[in-house]
Amino acid sequence: MVQLGLIGLGKMGFNMRERLRAAGHEVVGYDRNPDVSDTTSLEDLVSKLDAPRIVWIMVPAGEPTRQTITELGNLLAEGDMVIDGGNSKYTDDKLNADLLAAKNIGYLDCGVSGGVWGKENGYGLMVGGAAADVEKAMPIFDALRPDGPREEGFSHAGDVGAGHYAKMIHNGIEYGMMQAFAEGFELLEAAKVVKDVPAVIKGWQRGTVVRSWLLDLLVRALDEDPELDDLEGYVEDSGEGRWTLEEAINNAVPAPVISAALFARFASRQEHSAAMRAVAALRNQFGGHAVKKAGG
Repeated sequence: MVQLGLIGLGKMGFNMRERLRAAGHEVVGYDRNPDVSDTTSLEDLVSKLDAPRIVWIMVPAGEPTRQTITELGNLLAEGDMVIDGGNSKYTDDKLNADLLAAKNIGYLDCGVSGGVWGKENGYGLMVGGAAADVEKAMPIFDALRPDGPREEGFSHAGDVGAGHYAKMIHNGIEYGMMQAFAEGFELLEAAKVVKDVPAVIKGWQRGTVVRSWLLDLLVRALDEDPELDDLEGYVEDSGEGRWTLEEAINNAVPAPVISAALFARFASRQEHSAAMRAVAALRNQFGGHAVKKAGG
């Protein structure tokens, strides 16, 4: 049994706490929402943990994570360790690690995949940091990862920053896969020859080369809403896709699928696209193609 402090009990953090407790570990959680929090403050959380302490952070990336780590640096002691399991940009990890290292506090960055299904299925984990720190936290990682061989749900990706870098690329790939399924769905919907689109997609779940968990989730969505009429085609991005493309540019690696998927998300937010108005105007100018007047 391992004792763990867990900061941030939102959709992911709350379920992680439950999975860890089900595995027999003691988890002391803190959240600004008192209805789910086990403690009243970060100071209260640290006081309830036995040294050497391990504290896992699941708060929004950027300034909230930095503030939390800075505060923990003033509360924890030599030999303690912090794990950032949020979606921080990998370049933030060295700054966080250096801040804590000045007080001899360890640091690991952990990319976590699994979403709201992780409590039941386990989480894919990608970790960066020193091997000794990874080994110290391994009982926690083993409880969170899916059942089966460790190497199929957990990886020690490298030094500090490698875990979040690996998760960034994972999410970039995810963008492309989701966009491909989405475009296939739209094409099937548009075709007159296909009469039952949900049945076709459900029929891909076994024996086909595109079978996957994302496909299973699409089938689930279509079971609930066969034409997805209850949704608007507005899609946000949480940052990892943009960071992935920055890395592709920095390393001169072609990434046309991921870039197209990200730009498609941008397009989904444009009710009236200035770019497409310009395209329509140009087609009308050089070819006399018909245009649709605004408000018409």
